[in-house]
Amino acid sequence: MATKVLDRLTVAASPPALGGVLPLTFFDVPWLFTGPVERVFFYPYPHPVEQFTAHLLPSLVFSLSAALHSFYPLLGRVRPCPDGGGGYEFCSSGGDAGGVELTVAESDDDFEELSGGGPRDVARLYALLPQLPRTEDGTFSLAAAQVTVFAGRGLAVGVSIHHVACDDSSYMNFVKTWAGQCRVAAGEDAAAVPPPPFLDRGVVADPEGLAGRTLDEMRQLASNGPPPPPPPGPPPKLVIASFALTHDCIDGLKQRVVAKGAASENGCGRVHCSAFTVACAFAWACLARVDGSCTGKKRAHLLFSVECRRRLAPPIPQEYLGNCLRPCFVEVDMGLLGADGVLTAAAAIGASIKGLDDGVLDGADGWLHKILSLVPERPMSVGGSPRYGVYDTDFGLGRPSKVELVSIDKTPGTVSLAEGRDAQAGIEIGVVLPEAEMVQFSSCFSDGLKQQ
Repeated sequence: MATKVLDRLTVAASPPALGGVLPLTFFDVPWLFTGPVERVFFYPYPHPVEQFTAHLLPSLVFSLSAALHSFYPLLGRVRPCPDGGGGYEFCSSGGDAGGVELTVAESDDDFEELSGGGPRDVARLYALLPQLPRTEDGTFSLAAAQVTVFAGRGLAVGVSIHHVACDDSSYMNFVKTWAGQCRVAAGEDAAAVPPPPFLDRGVVADPEGLAGRTLDEMRQLASNGPPPPPPPGPPPKLVIASFALTHDCIDGLKQRVVAKGAASENGCGRVHCSAFTVACAFAWACLARVDGSCTGKKRAHLLFSVECRRRLAPPIPQEYLGNCLRPCFVEVDMGLLGADGVLTAAAAIGASIKGLDDGVLDGADGWLHKILSLVPERPMSVGGSPRYGVYDTDFGLGRPSKVELVSIDKTPGTVSLAEGRDAQAGIEIGVVLPEAEMVQFSSCFSDGLKQQ
């Protein structure tokens, strides 16, 4: 199986963007030394490569250029602040000087298998994703895209955006703007394009200087030396697969959780019980049962992010371009592995979310330290959300046949959540595991569904 690069284009904003400099907020800084969020969107496209390059590719390039006019910060780079104070900032030159690299490729891999939900070697999906270009001066690009055509079968659109630039809400606003502009270019109404991004970073107040303090703490950690090397021997082959929780299953789980917790002071019936809550709980229970690192541990840990745009006082626009996430920490007894594990986990997750009502930024100065302290515990973490509507991303080819959040493989124990591909599938759960553990996870998932 091979992916052949046909072309590499630098796509600038059209009309030219103004450019400028934006500060990193305390929501952005923790992501500075991480990596990109990477998704692949699969679409049926039963046409030859020549038709793609002659008709669809020009529209994709034109619409990407139009989207970048509003999302001009993605044209730039992150660089150290020129004042020498040790901070970082986004710098976008705008005009014709900045651009996003668009790779055009052709693949002879099995499109139907790659765009299915069964276990696949995650390395095969990385062939459909662009790498973010880096420079020798320590700056790095924020966004790149790749369009891969499978002759006569399908099309894959891969988008990589560095997490320091924005969270998933902003990521999907950009991708849907690109897709909407593509449909407008094909003659659809301008209503296909989402509202433009909100770029004023001043709406994120930082009276306690959290951005600078967090960056200082990150530098101190880096000065302690590199992380320990991986275990000897070849790394295990990782496979990625998807699992669906139907609406009926989700409703049944919620009813059981509420019924169990109604009489409990900390029960989910009194605090918070949502589709997200029970989906996380279900995945957590399955993952804990197959995770060999849990052997002998008394506590299990979960880490997920909650969007803060509407929770801040005053709230900021949903279209705000940047990161606006806070971590949530959940800890339960390893009784999670028992028969009522999903119910126990859901109650704990619901209580954690409800606790945000007391102050969404409470304890912000300790978030980074707590996250790092949990790394040895290998917590389950969550990427994506059913709220972002990834299956509504239409480039004029209809709904995607599959959307994969590939970058969850960077952190062991991370799962992805998205809305289902059709009306019957309520939530789709993506998992990356070694092959043997994926077999166990699949068995646990099936057994769990039979119990509902």
